Amino acid sequence: MAVPKRKVSPSRRNNRRSHDRLRVENVQEDQNTGEYKRRHHIDLKTGTYRGRQVIEPKEEF
Repeated sequence: MAVPKRKVSPSRRNNRRSHDRLRVENVQEDQNTGEYKRRHHIDLKTGTYRGRQVIEPKEEF
């Protein structure tokens, strides 16, 4: 039967689990529309990025 040679220290155990956390989505309120959008991403509804028109706005169906 396999048995660990040494006990895993709490520091090593916690370092291994450091990537298991839930990430908080980075959002901010849009200055023009007031809706929440992801930071550093193009707003697909209006097609703007940092106040400039980058792409054509997405049409609603």
